[in-house]
This record gives sequence, C-alpha cells and structure tokens, in this order.
Amino acid sequence: MNLKSIFSNIFSYKPQRKDDFIIPNSPNNVISKEPSEKYVSTEYDKNIKVIKTKYNLLINSDINLHEFEITVSNKKFKACLLFIDGLVNSESINNSILSPLLLRNSIKMSPSQSKVKLLDVKKFDLKDFLLKNIITQNVISIEKEFENIFNKVNSGFCALFVDTLDCCLCIEVKKLEGRSITEPKAENVVRGSHESFVENIRTNTSLLRKIINNENLVIENLNVGKITKTAVALCYMKDITNEDLVSEVKFRINGLNIDSLISSGQLENLIKDDLNNIYPEVIATERPDRTAEFLLGGRVAILVNGSPYSLIVPALLLDFLSSSEDLNLNYFFANFLKVIRVIALFITLLLPSLYIALTIFHDEFLPSELLFAIVAAREKIPFPIIFEILLMEVSFELIREAGIRVPSAFGQAIGIVGALILGEAAVTANIVSPILVIVIALTGISEFAIPDFSFAFSVRIFRFIYIILGYICRSIWNYSWNFHTSLLSFINKIFWCSNTFI
Repeated sequence: MNLKSIFSNIFSYKPQRKDDFIIPNSPNNVISKEPSEKYVSTEYDKNIKVIKTKYNLLINSDINLHEFEITVSNKKFKACLLFIDGLVNSESINNSILSPLLLRNSIKMSPSQSKVKLLDVKKFDLKDFLLKNIITQNVISIEKEFENIFNKVNSGFCALFVDTLDCCLCIEVKKLEGRSITEPKAENVVRGSHESFVENIRTNTSLLRKIINNENLVIENLNVGKITKTAVALCYMKDITNEDLVSEVKFRINGLNIDSLISSGQLENLIKDDLNNIYPEVIATERPDRTAEFLLGGRVAILVNGSPYSLIVPALLLDFLSSSEDLNLNYFFANFLKVIRVIALFITLLLPSLYIALTIFHDEFLPSELLFAIVAAREKIPFPIIFEILLMEVSFELIREAGIRVPSAFGQAIGIVGALILGEAAVTANIVSPILVIVIALTGISEFAIPDFSFAFSVRIFRFIYIILGYICRSIWNYSWNFHTSLLSFINKIFWCSNTFI
C-alpha cells in the first residue's frame, strides 16, 4: 500500500451504504416484526401492545406508562398515560390531567347529555367530553397515527389513550432542562445586547420574536433525520424576503435523506453548494440581535434544536468581516474597523508567503539595512526558511488548539508558556530567527481580528497553501531557469561549432 492510498483511506469521504450494517434483534440476525397497526384502535389492549413493543418497556427505564380507570356517570373506561420522564412537568400532569380524571368519579352532565346513553358511542362523544369538561391543559392535539403520537411523546408531550376512542389526546406538558440565557462567548461586544441563543429551539424563537415585534415574521417548523427527527425552524420576513430564496432553502432541507441531525454545523455542510469548498457559504451566529438584523435585510435564518447557533443564508464576503458592534457605532468608526479587518485579512493570509518571496527571490525590494538585519539574524540558523516558517506555524496551531481543548483554568497558562517560553527558547537555540517570530506573531494576531470563526479557519488553510506554493514556485523557477540557461548554452555551442566547422 503506497502513501497515496493511505491518505485516501484516512481523509476521503465515502457515502454510507444502506447495507453496511444490520441490527441483530434476533439470534439469526432477522429483524423482529413489530405490530402492524398504524392507527389507534378502539380496543385498548391492542394500543397497549403497540406501545410496549415500540418503546421496549421491559428494559426502558425512563418511559412511563401509567394505567388507570376513569368513571363517567357510573361507566368505567380503561385509560393510560404515556410520557417520558425528564421531558415532562410532573406537576402539570398531576394537576391538569390525573387529578381531574381520577378524583371525579361521578361527573354531572348537562340535561341534554343525561338523556343519552353512554353506551351509544355515536350519540355521546367521549372525546369532546374529555376535552371540554375534564382536561384543563391549554395545548392539546388529537392524533390517530402512532407515528405522530410517538413523535410528540419524544418531544415532551403526554399521550392519553382511552378505551373505545380511535384517537389519542396529546397534551403538552414540556419541561426541558437546559442552560439559561447567557452572554455570547464567541461574539462579544462592548455596546449591544448581551443575550445569546441557547440549545432550546423555542427559547431561540422567542428571542427573535422579542426583537422583531411584527406579525410578518414567519417561523416554519421542519423535521430532519429519519431517526432523530430533529426540529428545524425556518425564519424569514414575509414581506421582505424573496419567496424564491425561501423555496430554495426549503427544498434543500426537505431533500436531505439522512438518519440523524445533531447540530447546526452538520446542517450547514449538508445544504451548501459545494462540499469541497473550504470557504463558508453560511453565516453562523449565536447573537439574536445579529440574526434579527439579517432577517430584516431579507435573509433566511435556520435554527436547529440542540444548537445555540443560527444559520444565515445567503452569505456575502463583507458579512464575514462585519461585527455586531458596527451597528452601535458611528459609521466613521464602523468603516474604520472594517478597513482594519480587511488589512488584517491580507496580513494573516499573505505575510508569511511574502516574507519567503522577499527574502529569497525579491530581496532587492527590501531596504539594505533591513536585508542586512535579516541576513545577520539567519546567519546561525541551520535550516532553510521554509522549515522555520512551517515549524512556527504548526507550533502556533498546536498552542491554539491546546488552549481551546484544555480546561479554561489552564488555557491562558498554555498560551503564555507556548508563546513566550518556547519562542524565546527557539530563538536562543538558533532554531528560528527573531524576525520570523515577529512575522508569525503578527500573522496570528491579525487572524484574531477576523470576526467569523469559519472564515478565519479557511484563511488559516489557505495561508499554508500560499506558503508552500511560494517556496515551490521559487524552486520551479530555479529549475526552469537552470534548464533555460543550459538549453541556451547548448544552442550556442552548436552554433559555435558550426561556425568553426565552416
């Protein structure tokens, strides 16, 4: 196996086949058949069998199936509540559902209903009676398909099954635990809002509603993933956003044929035009005020449940160099900062490669004093300049990655140790030159001035490409120049020999 095949196996993308794995539910690797019922049956026992089989109640510890009986005018009906512990509010279930159902063994009916026999289901509607007289919860939906019922139970609903009813009452009793609204960690500002998105999608939509107090703000709900069925919210302004843009975003999201969706970053890579393009095509922001600004500008925002970031489409180059601070400053100051960021972009992208080009190939552009200083600093360095730059760049990336991954208490210490002690030790040991340390430090500082993390990451990749290309182009030029000189010398010799012979 050669080196190319090894890297291809490690880094190449291979789409997953449908027959790559099989779930061995039975000893013979044959998937056991579940009950074929698709709709809720009027027979209580059949519904219980489907529920127990679907949720594996014999081994699942957080799935609660509470069975009981309700009495309506001396007639008893079997009933059960299905909910997931940890996703529901137990107090709401006790006060709004169980207490009205169990504590009222004898319910007085209206005079018109008292004349009707309860056994005649066609005349007496038990479902309406429960909805209008018993249950005191505000959000209730009536479902007949088990798939819809299980989706609601998995999202924090409580399902009420009653004997003789061919439907289920799904009652919202959500209580999703999560962190509270805090300050943004990646997009800090001096003047502006200090609220950030959280992992709960409904909290994020409420933050947008609080900023954009307008009925034209449309928030559509979509589900992505055959297994996870992750909730995705599509946000746009009805009278501002282009309808073709909204249709394109819906088409790309609904066309995803995947099993699971965990985060907004995964969705970003799935809906972009070209997966091989390392430059970002979507803006990811954790700030509700910035998201609202894009919505009012005609963009579309995508929120994913479980992710504290919103995706803004489409994205322009200037958006990656803009910050939420720009809205709160005078436009002179905001434009000045944008110019600074553009300069920082060129510095972090091209400064190391320009250093190689100027010191090796175009040294005539440098002042004599600076050229002498560079030569004197590199006099004791035993390595070529490309090795120095790659060594410092890789070391800088290692320090940055270590500072992010370690606990916050040690992150600052790692940065100080890596930047000061290792850099000073490398200069003292004559491994790198002091001027090169300044170049790499200025390159890293300029990268931190880019507001968008994904865009800065792309610039980091292209910086290495420019460094390698700058050195390779120099080598190619030397090779081509030597070949050209040899060819001219050979031709001159031929002509000289011809003239001598003549």
